[in-house]
Amino acid sequence: MLNRLNQLSRHISSSSSLITSRASFSPLSRVPSFVMTSSMVPNQSKTIHTAACLIIGDEVLGGKTIDTNSAFFAKYCFSLGIQLKRVEVIADDESEIIEAVRRMSNNYDFVVTSGGIGPTHDDITYESIAKAFNLPLKLHTPAFERMKRLSKPHPMQPHFDWDTPSPGLTAKLRMVYLPYDENLPAESQALFVADDMWVPIAVVNGNVHILPGVPRLFERLLQHLKPTLLPRLTNPEGKGIYRYLFSTPLPESAVAPYLTDLAARASAHGVKVGSYPRWGNKRNTVTLVGTDKAFMDSVVAEVEENVRGKKVSREDELDPPSDAE
Repeated sequence: MLNRLNQLSRHISSSSSLITSRASFSPLSRVPSFVMTSSMVPNQSKTIHTAACLIIGDEVLGGKTIDTNSAFFAKYCFSLGIQLKRVEVIADDESEIIEAVRRMSNNYDFVVTSGGIGPTHDDITYESIAKAFNLPLKLHTPAFERMKRLSKPHPMQPHFDWDTPSPGLTAKLRMVYLPYDENLPAESQALFVADDMWVPIAVVNGNVHILPGVPRLFERLLQHLKPTLLPRLTNPEGKGIYRYLFSTPLPESAVAPYLTDLAARASAHGVKVGSYPRWGNKRNTVTLVGTDKAFMDSVVAEVEENVRGKKVSREDELDPPSDAE
């Protein structure tokens, strides 16, 4: 088997530029000239306070595909008590990916990318992220074995064979050549979180998690990743962030002075105060969002009094019946 894999590796290496050595960048590139290596920053065991999401794909920017992954990730982070600080959508462009993933990895504890890891020529996420951290791509044998066992060739490829070099095999192999840091344990760089899925979550620089863009795969992989994240959360029980809603009949300008004062006091407890108009409705919404439930509970009566409203479970709970009703 090892000889066969070596032959396939040589085949794909000679038939495309997919296999990358330690990355080098042109002085004329828009990518910053400094070199960062994956093992420079010990991110793998850090407590997770903040997160960022990088959506990669021309199809999203071109309006062909609607991005639902960032919305799912926002709810996912909220449920775990992780502060999602940034979401970006960028093209399938190497320099854009390199710049964004370096910056996000440096600024946030938990980074997720979505998209660009398929079998076609424009799926360049693995290659670009490898270059961002000066890493080679390497055939991940366990992922390849799982791919062979759990996936089925397309019916329009009746003569496809896993052990025979072909353009179709070359395309499939693009999905199992992953960024590899020889200084880190191999098992920490590709996580298999579901027994019935061959797709690994590649982890680079300890905090960049590379996921597919297909929503059902993206969502399922993240759900199965949750047990791995729980020990690294501020709240290991993963109780998440609380959001209290208050329905008020007052306009925003009327509640602004009180909310300004409340926000100053609440910030010491890590609680954010929000105010949101509901255009076309007679009631607006004030929110408290944070992890300090005791503080939030302590100010409920105060908020209700000062905004002349009531804590509700949903924004429209106290809306008057419509004319149609």
